Amino acid sequence: MTPKAFARVSILALSVACGPGSAAWAQTAHPALWPKAASPATITDAKIEAFITKLMSQMSVEEKVAQTIQADGASITPEELKKYRLGSVLVGGNSAPDNNDRASAQRWVEWIRSYRAAALEPRGGHQEIPILFGVDAVHGHNNVVGATLFPHNIGLGAARDPDLIRRIAEVTALEMAVSGADWTFGPTVAVPRDDRWGRAYEGYAEDPEVVASYAGPMTLGLQGKLVAGKSLAKDRVAGSAKHFLADGGTENGKDQGDAKADERDLIRLHNAGYPPAIDAGILSVMVSFSGWNGVKHTGNKSLLTDVLKGRMGFQGFVVGDWNAHGQVEGCSNTSCAQAYNAGMDMMMAPDSWKGLYDNTLAQVKAGQIPMARIDDAVRRILRVKVKAGTFENNRPMEGKLELLGAPAHRAVAREAVRKSLVLLKNEGVLPLKSSARVLVAGDGADDIGKAAGGWTLTWQGTGNKNSDFPHGQSIYAGIAEAVKAGGGSAELAVDGQFKAKPDVAIVVFGENPYAEFQGDIATTEYQPGDKSDLALLKKLKAQGIAVVSVFLSGRPLWTNPEINASDAFVAAWLPGSEGGGVADVLVGDVAGKPRNDFTGKLSFSWPKRADREENVGDKAYDPQFVYGYGLSYAKPGKVGALSEDPGTVSAVVNVDRYFVAGRTPEPWTMNAAGAVTVSALDAGAQENARQAVWSGEGTGTLSVLGRPVDLSRQTTGDMAVMIRYRVDASPGKPVSLGMGCGESCGAQVDVTSTFQGAKIGEWRTAKIRLSCFMAKGADMTQISAPFALSTSGRFSLAFTEIRLASNEGDAFCPTH
Repeated sequence: MTPKAFARVSILALSVACGPGSAAWAQTAHPALWPKAASPATITDAKIEAFITKLMSQMSVEEKVAQTIQADGASITPEELKKYRLGSVLVGGNSAPDNNDRASAQRWVEWIRSYRAAALEPRGGHQEIPILFGVDAVHGHNNVVGATLFPHNIGLGAARDPDLIRRIAEVTALEMAVSGADWTFGPTVAVPRDDRWGRAYEGYAEDPEVVASYAGPMTLGLQGKLVAGKSLAKDRVAGSAKHFLADGGTENGKDQGDAKADERDLIRLHNAGYPPAIDAGILSVMVSFSGWNGVKHTGNKSLLTDVLKGRMGFQGFVVGDWNAHGQVEGCSNTSCAQAYNAGMDMMMAPDSWKGLYDNTLAQVKAGQIPMARIDDAVRRILRVKVKAGTFENNRPMEGKLELLGAPAHRAVAREAVRKSLVLLKNEGVLPLKSSARVLVAGDGADDIGKAAGGWTLTWQGTGNKNSDFPHGQSIYAGIAEAVKAGGGSAELAVDGQFKAKPDVAIVVFGENPYAEFQGDIATTEYQPGDKSDLALLKKLKAQGIAVVSVFLSGRPLWTNPEINASDAFVAAWLPGSEGGGVADVLVGDVAGKPRNDFTGKLSFSWPKRADREENVGDKAYDPQFVYGYGLSYAKPGKVGALSEDPGTVSAVVNVDRYFVAGRTPEPWTMNAAGAVTVSALDAGAQENARQAVWSGEGTGTLSVLGRPVDLSRQTTGDMAVMIRYRVDASPGKPVSLGMGCGESCGAQVDVTSTFQGAKIGEWRTAKIRLSCFMAKGADMTQISAPFALSTSGRFSLAFTEIRLASNEGDAFCPTH
């Protein structure tokens, strides 16, 4: 059928489907409307299928069910894997060898080998089936210290360079193979339509054109071209296109939310990356947490079976996201026949795998899940395992640790940084002469972790130091290197306090790292209510210093005041570990001539107001900087004074910060009741801390109080209540930490040992898992007191910070 004919049929069918009485259409896909695609025939060649048929004929139903379940490395041991023989083990987020996010690369190799050996330990009956070891390598092999870190996808979208994407994927695959991993959860082919979404930076663009142009090259870079009768090359890994479908189209940008869209937009916008990935041979597809018009994708048979496997001819296997099956109506984390019957082949059951295995086995034996459906799932999984080479005892790249962060790999990353930078404003200050005296300021200047963003060593990307990136270079270090080569100098002063007045100041600032739902925001205004970075820019300008702003962010944000206060403004996105790529473009030669020009173009529209979400093609499209905008040295442009009216911005709902920078942020208040008093304290800054003193003359409770908020998503994300504290007088009686949700649904945990074990006068950090409180009965959907510390004895405690934080292997449930 010609494209025009297809369009006519599609429009006719949709007009019927969208007519009166079409409620069923809203949740059910019509396969004939979707584009055709096909996995290459080389994925299902006769030799592979014959091998699988023979192997499956020897497998028990217990072994087959086990193949359909994936556990997290933090929740299953090699010994348990010997018994259950699950199909896959994953690591990602905060799971790592020995619960150490900064474990050595050699330890990663040893750890992965231990799981592989457990799965392959002979026990007779038939050939042992290897596991697939999966990782979230989303901007390089970002889990492993020393690996090359590339810009996040939002920056790569600005580069508009499919060949660069292929080369990045090749480097990522090779460095994964070095550690022993077989499978990455990428490419991400989301089309983010609301910049408030916490995963916006994982998308290449708000328009499907860039996503569609990148999906194929990324797939081929990771896997190589599939060849009949042969497994992937030894420096390649299996990929997974994600997250099917419309994860970037949820209402209000809510992570794991609902895409309220008609089928036309589902196809036109959000499906664009899947046909090219399937045609290129992608071996797996990961399904989104989110839903379509009220139905979770993980349970939507019309999308998974009829469209993805049927119309689009996908012959690999379909895998779920982190316990996403538990969100399907009628399901739980440990039981979901509906998802299997909808077309899910492998369930990601990180910490629920054992219960899910038992229940799924019972459901198969009872006929609730047809045996034919399980056989289809297992065939698809084994097909990918054969193609990925897991049945071959041949891993020549594994353990070649010198390839992690190799110079050639870092060169590709540095090129990617150069090409991803977008110049929004330049009043003639750039490029800088390399002979200039340069002040480099801002909290992102010498912080590789901030430049790398989320999904960097830890899930949220927090807690990283420059020493965690042995092959990396901060933006400041790259600038210093560049100006030193030209006879200039660079002074680092985060707060802008210089020793000698500079010719120019480069201020590097922006968002702190986040991932997924923790990154969801209510408004695109940058630093609402706390314009500390703007104050720094204005302070430097007031001293007659030209200011170049390098803005780090995972999305376009309303920054009109910051742009007005800058002589040049560069959107650097989240560039990763090669800060020298920024200097390559900002710093010219001794005469001030460019060494490299700006080539990046916006792949997301830059907002004119903080209360509007705009995408190219919208009616009345009127952003501050349009999709495709980007100045260069060759083609400069004038940017006048911008409006500093953010629009009608609703108050930001702060659910995770309870005491920071010496204050209790709204909507929370701090309350001392009973035998406890609180006073201000200096701890490195003026009154940035508080000291709570319990007199012992009755019970005293120090609480953070507010209107009820829903922390259930934070609980499933394994977040924790974090307090940075100093014990000044050890507790004489038991101390409890509570979470309140009314008079009858709160919960307390005993934290006496935590504080009694602390050295007097020493600053420490404790993280108490939210799941501890939930296990004791707290209703996490109605938390009105996220922190309540009580004792009836004498006790003195200073603290500088109370907030929710990611469990990076350091959170715990207290015990007596």
